[in-house]
Amino acid sequence: MSLSCWIEATRLRTLPVSIAGVILAIGYARLHHSFAPAPALLCLTFAILAQIASNFANEYYDFRAGLDRPGREGPRRGVTEGDITPRAMLMATYLTLAAACAVGCSLIYFGGWWLLPVGIAIALGVIAYSAGPYPLSHHGLGEVAVLLFFGIIPVNLTYYLQCGLWDTSVLLGSISAGLMGANVLIINNYRDADADADVGKHTLAVILGRPAVRTLYIVNGLVAVILMWNCWTSMGPYAWIAPAAYTAVLLLIWLLMGRLKGHRLTPLLGATATAMLAYATAFLILA
Repeated sequence: MSLSCWIEATRLRTLPVSIAGVILAIGYARLHHSFAPAPALLCLTFAILAQIASNFANEYYDFRAGLDRPGREGPRRGVTEGDITPRAMLMATYLTLAAACAVGCSLIYFGGWWLLPVGIAIALGVIAYSAGPYPLSHHGLGEVAVLLFFGIIPVNLTYYLQCGLWDTSVLLGSISAGLMGANVLIINNYRDADADADVGKHTLAVILGRPAVRTLYIVNGLVAVILMWNCWTSMGPYAWIAPAAYTAVLLLIWLLMGRLKGHRLTPLLGATATAMLAYATAFLILA
């Protein structure tokens, strides 16, 4: 098992999704003069570890359920192709999740013991996305899970752990982050719709069809920008350029979705995640 196989299994193209949510929350904390580096860094570490654990779990449990096939359109799956043993991937999943939980427990110092059940719910969500009696990603609920676990929960919690309060504008921003993150999954499932349908994996792209989820992609992006528009315009006369640039990139990706097929869609997944990270970073810089 080579290191490159494990790096590929982390799905680096998707990691900006978890990073962007925390960066957006840090931007809100700076905007409200309450930035606290220690809990912010811990939240970032927790988010990255939790997403890697989720990616590992997805690869292992999809393999075990027979939902991945060799030579699939998307990035190479190490377990399916025989590069990584199922046992090694299972161990890596729970070791990474344990590391995330350890980091999460340290946040109790900043937020209190009520964070413990929240952390347990997040850990269960990491596994429930791909495993359990009703895997979320197999029943058209993957995008909902991303909205919740990569948008609403991390943005609001990261902000609260810095500022000690909840804020309506942050809630709107967390929904924006969730919708942007869901778009990364939409492209992934848009690309894999035929293969997923063949093995009985009912993603949103399989249930609604490619044209519908392509429309959802652009709607998600536009709603995400609208939800934060007032916040952007309050940050200065030229701050609107950042969300406008994000919208332009999104429209370009949306157009390309209608022209490309198969593995040629994979770069659009990375582009969607990178655009989300750039959006959040711009917000942090201008805050």
